[in-house]
Amino acid sequence: MRLAKMIAVLALSANGFAADQATAQQPKVLNLAFVGRQTAPEGIAVTSFADEIKAKTGGRIEVRLHPGGALGGDREILEGLQIGTVDLAVPSTSVIANFVPEVQVFDIPFLFRDFDHAQAVLDGPVGQEMLAKFKGKGLQGLAFGGIGFRQLTNSRRPVNGPDDVKGLKIRTQENQIHLQVWRALGALPTPMALPEVFTALQQGVVDGQENPIGAIINNKFGQVQKYLTITNHAFTPIGFVMSPAAFAALSQDDQKLFVEAAHRAMIVCKNEVAKVEKTGVDALRQQGLQVVDKVDTAKFQDLLKPTFAELGKRFGEVTIARIRDQK
Repeated sequence: MRLAKMIAVLALSANGFAADQATAQQPKVLNLAFVGRQTAPEGIAVTSFADEIKAKTGGRIEVRLHPGGALGGDREILEGLQIGTVDLAVPSTSVIANFVPEVQVFDIPFLFRDFDHAQAVLDGPVGQEMLAKFKGKGLQGLAFGGIGFRQLTNSRRPVNGPDDVKGLKIRTQENQIHLQVWRALGALPTPMALPEVFTALQQGVVDGQENPIGAIINNKFGQVQKYLTITNHAFTPIGFVMSPAAFAALSQDDQKLFVEAAHRAMIVCKNEVAKVEKTGVDALRQQGLQVVDKVDTAKFQDLLKPTFAELGKRFGEVTIARIRDQK
């Protein structure tokens, strides 16, 4: 009898140990949402991030990717970060600006000379000051990166200068500066979440849209557009953002790992953008788009002088000068 009891106790202990081990082996799962495709530069970047986190935590933490707007547009994803239903995201700062208004300064047209200049600003003092503002808005900023300069497509006519923009219904991000700029150019801007844009273009709800080359290709906009104009009118920064609750739940060592891995992922993103931009315009031309690649951007800037003056007052000429003068 005593032996039977001992066997039963040992069996219970073994079962308990096995259950504890099974629990211990379950990884902590964090959900990372983004509106682009997994083959887009930012998709490749967050894939590298997820792989690094898994490798360096020995599988303790798994970052699960949800591409293509599966968890909503950028705005819905950011709201999910605030309430903790989403753990990580890489939204455009143009939409982050609805929560952290100061980052709208990055949306000023023709502000950045090239990608290297933009990344230097984002990694430098101005960028770090901006990231620090996220905490007061229910967001945890990890790093900044970018997906390239924005170009214009439409289905109505070639755009060779500002006069050709007038009257075009152009999809924009949900961003006040974008709306202000396109109105100043005489267009009819329509804010819309990225997952809705293809259908809107296809059905003629809007005439065109503006996005970096990589986004135009990955979202297949070339299938429903006729004309591409290389305007390079605005750089598109993205923020690697985390839910404050999810970040606080990490150990200090893991927090450091996440920040460093996010910075490395943004370097991956930059390199992927460079690859896409080398071949992207030719790829779109082969799809049948008529490409206008010689644009007098000075004409656009002349027309926007009153807008630039207003934006200078809003954000401060000193801040804008710090960005322009960044080496």
